[in-house]
Amino acid sequence: MTLRLLEFVVAGNEASDLLPVRSAALLRAYGARRGFWTVLDEGPVEHCLALLLEQDDDRWVAHHVDADAGAENGRTEDGEALAHHDGWVYVFGSHFGSKAGPLRPRRAFVARFSEDDAATGRVPVQVVRNRFRVHRAVNDALLKAPFTPLPPGDRVRARFVGETVARGAARSKGWVSRLVLDDLPLNIEAATFTPAGTVLLGLRFPVTADGEPILVELAGVPGMFDATPVWPDALGAYVLTGVTPPGVLAGLRAVTPTADGGYAAIVGSIDALGKGSVLLEDHPAGGDVASRHVRFPAPGAGHLVRGELVADLAPFHHVEGLAELDGSCFYVTDEDHRVALWVG
Repeated sequence: MTLRLLEFVVAGNEASDLLPVRSAALLRAYGARRGFWTVLDEGPVEHCLALLLEQDDDRWVAHHVDADAGAENGRTEDGEALAHHDGWVYVFGSHFGSKAGPLRPRRAFVARFSEDDAATGRVPVQVVRNRFRVHRAVNDALLKAPFTPLPPGDRVRARFVGETVARGAARSKGWVSRLVLDDLPLNIEAATFTPAGTVLLGLRFPVTADGEPILVELAGVPGMFDATPVWPDALGAYVLTGVTPPGVLAGLRAVTPTADGGYAAIVGSIDALGKGSVLLEDHPAGGDVASRHVRFPAPGAGHLVRGELVADLAPFHHVEGLAELDGSCFYVTDEDHRVALWVG
C-alpha cells in the first residue's frame, strides 16, 4: 500500500485515534467537506481535542478545539480512544499509568461532548472520573473469561498495582477497595459503540497468554453521565484471533465500525520501544511488532472472533488511529511534536 503523508502541528503534540466527523453543521462552520477528530495524548482532555479537516478547496488544515470541562478542568490526562454515540463524541482515558507505573487515577476517565457544539464556539465537555470502577469491571470479566490472559511479570504487578494500592492507602483513597493485588493493569487504547449501545473496548494490554488481542464489551457507559451515575458492567470478553504474527504479543491500538456491520482495527506492540517500559522488560516479545490493519465481524456466540489481515503497515510500529472513509484508508501515527495523517 502506498501512503501519502499529511503533516500538522497541533499544540506541539502527537495524536491518538481518528474519528470521522458526522456533524454537517460542524463541517459547514469550518468550510470542510470531511474531517476527523483526534485526541492529543498529553494533558487534560479539555486541552487535547483537535480537528483534522479537508476543506472545500482540497487543503487539509488542523484546528485545536477550545473546550471547557468545568469543575473537572485539569483533572484528567492521557485520552486515548474516541467513539460516536447518539450525537456525542466519547473520549476514553487509557486507565493505565506511565511506562514504569503506577496506575494513575487521572487516566481512569470517560468524557463526552456534543459534536454540534463544536460548530458554535467553546465546547462544553462532560467528564466522569470513575475511580477505577471500569478497571474493576474489566478485571472481573477477565477473571470469568474462558481464556487465559497473559500474567503480568513481577515488576509489572509491583509497579502498577502494588504501588497504586500503597499510594491510595497512604492517602485514604476510597478507590483502593476496587483494586486487588492480582489485578491486571489495563491499557485501553481503542473503543467503539455497538448498534446495541454497548462499547467494545480494545486493550493494548493485557493480551492473551498466546499473545492475541482482547476486546471487552461494556454496557451502561452513557449512564455514567446521569445526575446519579449508574456504573457500567462488563458483559464479556473476546479474543481476536488470526491477526498476531507468530512469536510476538499484539494488542489493540484502534477500532472503528465498518459499513458491513463489522469492525476494522489496528493491532501492534503492547508498548513503545526505547522509553523505559516495565511491560517490555517483563514481556520483550511485545515490543518490536509492526502495526497491522485488520478486520473482524461483530462478536457473536463464543469468545473467539476471527480476524483477517487487510494491510501489514511495516515499518510503522506506532499507528494509533484508523478510519475507512470514501474508499480510502486513513491512519494517524504517534509522532513526537507533530500529528501525522497517512492516506492510502
